[in-house]
Amino acid sequence: MAFARVYSAQTELLSGRIVSVEIDTARGLNNFTIVGLGDRAVGEARDRVGSALKNAGFESPKTKNQKTVVSLSPAGLRKEGAHFDLSIALGFLIAEGLNVGDLSTALFVGELGLDGVVRPVRGMLAIATAARAHGFRAMFVPQENAAEAALAEGLAVYGVDTLRQLVDHLTKNEKNAYTKIPQMLPSDVREIPTRPEIDFSDIAGQESTKRGLLIAAAGGHNVIMHGPPGTGKTLLARAMASILPHLSHKDALEVTSILSIAGQSPNGLQAVPPFRAPHHTSSYVSVIGGGATPKPGEITLAHKGVLFLDEFPEFDRRVLEGLREPLEERSVSISRSKGAAVFPADFILVAAMNPCPCGWKGSKTKPCACRPADFLRYKRKLSGPLLDRIDISLHVAAVSYEKLAARSGPAESENLRERVRSAREKAYARAYVAGMPGKLNACIQGKEIQKLAPLSPEAELTLRECAERLGLSARAYHRTQRLARTIADVDGVEEITRDHILEAIRYRPQIETF
Repeated sequence: MAFARVYSAQTELLSGRIVSVEIDTARGLNNFTIVGLGDRAVGEARDRVGSALKNAGFESPKTKNQKTVVSLSPAGLRKEGAHFDLSIALGFLIAEGLNVGDLSTALFVGELGLDGVVRPVRGMLAIATAARAHGFRAMFVPQENAAEAALAEGLAVYGVDTLRQLVDHLTKNEKNAYTKIPQMLPSDVREIPTRPEIDFSDIAGQESTKRGLLIAAAGGHNVIMHGPPGTGKTLLARAMASILPHLSHKDALEVTSILSIAGQSPNGLQAVPPFRAPHHTSSYVSVIGGGATPKPGEITLAHKGVLFLDEFPEFDRRVLEGLREPLEERSVSISRSKGAAVFPADFILVAAMNPCPCGWKGSKTKPCACRPADFLRYKRKLSGPLLDRIDISLHVAAVSYEKLAARSGPAESENLRERVRSAREKAYARAYVAGMPGKLNACIQGKEIQKLAPLSPEAELTLRECAERLGLSARAYHRTQRLARTIADVDGVEEITRDHILEAIRYRPQIETF
């Protein structure tokens, strides 16, 4: 009887995919089918769309004596979720004679409630970015997703509350006044405010640890903190996140898109670096990513931010070893039978651990209750190759009661954030001049290190002597050189001196010291 085509989209990995929704109606016994390799949520769209149409004042395809076929193309792409409800309902109305004009450059995405309300879906920023790349000019999305979609500038974004409202917007209805849905503009999108911070001034003592975390934040270096329970390791990790500068607009868009796809949409621009702290019982897939259909894990959700792993040796051995590639490559490659994916994972690892399973090894206040076998098993969870990828090791000692009783001083994190920003700007400028823009010191590759972190003869001799004495690997040698470059930037000097090398060596992790 009639044919209609409208366009929708869904997410695939960390990007959006455009899907053509085709509706064909023909005479015959009542039948309403959806084809195109859809999952269960897509199949259930028949019931949602039918009820939504009926309760919005239209005739449901389930009550008509005709055959209705909905095809989601490309047919070989697995369709997931309820993204297509709105487009299926609109396409059916067009096939039934609704006059809406040319919709070839418009995209419709949203889940329908049984009462016709349009509900939000995941990954709207990635979908909007894909729509813009494919030449679409307008998007009709759930009202809750409109601000997120508007971040992809260059599209006319309209937030829809109900199916009835959308139809009234596209056509002049005799029973209802012709009302336009207001367009959501990028200038209307709010930036997510800075989360409540734990200021460094709230943490008594720990001056050497604070300096180590300052250096780590300035250069993007990985850190491990070790010490007895209750010394403030968790507070220090959270305070470190507070001294990271706000993300650039490009990085903020990328982080916002990732969080949205993971179902953690911030409903605005995520300009603050993310802080992720998974529990030590988390599975390999939840931390590293994966699954039958590859999904991002915590290391990708921490992209451009901090991944804090408390009780580090208590994580599954497979999880710890799975960190080795991301810490080196700043991305993670996942291959499964249903596909392969490369997810970004450019984060700062902050790990915390006790000196032994009971936590009191070396303590002057409590005796250690661990057996030698327990302690050995605890240490072996941290392999040499994993520690080789960590630049800074910090011992967090117990703080005296006198310092604990002292009042907090003036805000410290704001000043440290400015020092981090200044050190990073020096690193970015240096990399830009060398033709390698956008690189922090921790990301410098081996072939680039001589250009960006040259050593004076005295500093080079000191590094070589220390490397020979400690038996550093080639990776650890270059990581020490990069760390010394960051220390010099934090101190505000251009030349890497012998003192910078010695401080960088002092931070090198050695499992014997844990």
